[in-house]
Amino acid sequence: MKIGLIHIPYVSPHRTSRETFEWSLRLAVEADQAGVDEMMITEHATEAWEPIPNPELVIAAAALQTERIRFAPMAHLLPYHNPASLALQVGWLSQILEGRYFLGIGAGAYPNDGVVHGHKDLGENHLMLQEALDIMHRIWAREPFLFEGDYFRAGFPEPVPQGGPDDEDHLISDFSPWGGSVDIAVTGLSPVSSSMKIAGANGYIPVSVYSGAAALKAHWETYAEAARGAGLVPNQHLHHVSHDVLIADTDKEAKRLAVEGGLGQTWQRYLLPLFRRMRPERFQGFLDAVPGSTLADVTPEWLAEHVWIVGSPETVREKLEALFEESGGWGTLNLQTHDYIDDPKPWLESMRRLVDEVAPKVALPGTPSSTSPSTVRSS
Repeated sequence: MKIGLIHIPYVSPHRTSRETFEWSLRLAVEADQAGVDEMMITEHATEAWEPIPNPELVIAAAALQTERIRFAPMAHLLPYHNPASLALQVGWLSQILEGRYFLGIGAGAYPNDGVVHGHKDLGENHLMLQEALDIMHRIWAREPFLFEGDYFRAGFPEPVPQGGPDDEDHLISDFSPWGGSVDIAVTGLSPVSSSMKIAGANGYIPVSVYSGAAALKAHWETYAEAARGAGLVPNQHLHHVSHDVLIADTDKEAKRLAVEGGLGQTWQRYLLPLFRRMRPERFQGFLDAVPGSTLADVTPEWLAEHVWIVGSPETVREKLEALFEESGGWGTLNLQTHDYIDDPKPWLESMRRLVDEVAPKVALPGTPSSTSPSTVRSS
């Protein structure tokens, strides 16, 4: 099993932008040194606990301070961008990172983010996403076009240099992705996820936000069915799962660090009220696993006992293996980050122990051989 980070970033609203940026950069460097494979950074304009409106700035700052870790915006909310400009930005940053980059895309879920960008509702966001992505593909192809769609206008000029075919000093800049293509990822939350169907049909990387073992299993089945329907071979190594994990020497200490630390604060102050208001179905997968439980029972202490993966290295391994057995498994576990800015040592040590002491011992699901075609399709 591979380990990644998904940096929401889930920091307390009293943090300054400078503090959030420095914490983000420190996590990137520490993760690279610890052997973490990838770091995804989200994009939101209005949520005070998720205060990174431009993940590319963090990625660019980390580019020259890291060596092996891959980065992704997770996700660029395509309805809120000029797709031609974003295509150039993505291509250039992938060149700067020399391939250590993949692209997360999303339609946007928070109404207030839509309002900031002049959207009264989010009803057409998925249509806007598809039109924007089509334009980005055409920009990367670097072939002349002019396009006026339902939502966006874009184009690409004739590639002939201004001074004629032999004028090498006035060529059009090439901001196509490093190596000619970029891997694309999408997230899914609900058990019946249209995002997983789109990901499978297009060969994108599926990223499941944990909402219970049954949802993870449903995500993979939906993805695999769509992939086979498109003539692709589903490879379970590609399945990513984001979850809350914290490791310490003992189960008791791990639970204390989780409940009393940034992880517990995120759920107590932000996620529990948010999901009760906007997405109460998020809890159903949690409740189904604990017969007799109700929404009123869900507290940080309850989550630490029944949902989060917290404990000693051995306990965490056992919990992950049990979850693999129940859900079918996955290829990459994306550790959700939290606000441990004031005392980062326990969080960073937990990340290192997950990479060194747990991940190598967790059995991966069966996957195609290295010579078999993969589902992942680059743009």
